[in-house]
Formats: sequence, structure tokens, C-alpha cells
Amino acid sequence: MKILVCVSKTPETTARIAFTNGNTEFDSSGVQFIMNPYDEWYALVRAIELQEAHGGTVTIINVGPAENDTVIRKGLAIGADEAVRVDVSPRSALYVAKQIAEYAREQQFDIIFAGKETIDHNGSEVGAMVAEYLDMPFISFATTLSLEGERATISREIEGGEEVQEVNLPFVVSAAKGMAEQRIPNMRGIMMAKKKPLNVIPPVPFEDLAVATSYTLPPAKTAVKLVSPDNMDELVRLLHEEAKVI
Repeated sequence: MKILVCVSKTPETTARIAFTNGNTEFDSSGVQFIMNPYDEWYALVRAIELQEAHGGTVTIINVGPAENDTVIRKGLAIGADEAVRVDVSPRSALYVAKQIAEYAREQQFDIIFAGKETIDHNGSEVGAMVAEYLDMPFISFATTLSLEGERATISREIEGGEEVQEVNLPFVVSAAKGMAEQRIPNMRGIMMAKKKPLNVIPPVPFEDLAVATSYTLPPAKTAVKLVSPDNMDELVRLLHEEAKVI
């Protein structure tokens, strides 16, 4: 069985977010980057668990420049067999999906994993776009995945509950919390990762259909006003005149 896991590099969750060049580019100065948690903790780990149970190989793929190699090597340390980096800066979700899909098309993977979203853009787009390019079934927000022969049973989050679907290989799935438990790479894994193949490939020509022209931060939160439990009249006034909720 061949499994592909799509991984992204994202700012650490506590990073200060700012933009430069007229609010058209993310300001990465002083920012610590990590592997997107949904890709690492759930998609990658579940892929490795399936490999351990059923055999096969796990390949991770990233679209990005050479500075992403540190994040990619962590995926190898966790347990992936090999990695591929498409040597181009990601410009949009569609651009990333196109690069991944063209690589996957040649390799004929049985399962393609993605995290349910990245923690920077929260788009939940790449997995679905890859599936569309490859004309493969897509299951989103999956919380469990079991495999019996050529057929998978997948539970997924829906509003107010859970849905169970069955699908034949090959397919694309986006992994949500619950799919697996985080694995911390041990020293042996870290050392082995240095010897595992990380293949750098050129991008395929592709013109974006849409380009982000600017970014705007949300307005700063206003100061919190504390009201004594004995002063309900003041609380009502604030809710009416300032918060305008009553």
C-alpha cells in the first residue's frame, strides 16, 4: 500500500502575526515555524499506523522552498519513509493542490492524507482540490479510519453529530482531531531521518486563477470592564449603551 501525506509549514501557534510590503506579504521575521499540527498529529501519524498494520510505504510531500526542509525532516523522524518537496513557494491553495496532484498522478497512491486545515489560513481546501484533480473520492474532517482489504470505514465530523462512510481505495481524506495520537520523534528516528531520501522536484507550470492582494488583521480587542456583582444597574447600562446587546 502506498500512502501520501500532504504537509505544510505554518507559524507556531503563539507567533506574532504581521504583514509587510503594503499588507500583501506575511512578515516572517522572528517567527518560529512548525509542521501544521493537523498534518503532523493526525494525518501523518495515522498514515504510519496504517503502514505498521498493513505494510507499504509512507511518503510526505511539501510545496515550498529549501527552508522547509527542517519541517520535512521532522516528518521523516516521526516515521515516514521518504519525502518530496516541490521547489516553489506556495502561492495559493489551488496552486499547492495542483503541484501535489501532478506528483500523485504519476505515483498511483492508494490513500492521500491531508490535515483538515492549516492553522494559519484555516482554508480546508487542498485535500478537496487534490481529490478533484485526480477524480478520487474525498472524505473531509475524518476522526477515525479503519481498513479492511481494499475498503475503508471512516467516521467524520458533521454538525451535531458523526457520519460513517465506506469507500474503496484509492481515496483522499482530511484528518481531524481524534484520527491519531501525537508521536514525538525519538533520537533513533531523528538520526535515521538524516539518511532518508528527500527528493526535490521542479513545479509544474500553472497559472493561479486568483491571487490574494492584501491582508488585514482583525481589530484589537477592547479593554475588559469589570462590574461589581452589587452594581447590576451599571451592568445593564453597559450592555445597552456600549455593547448594544440589549
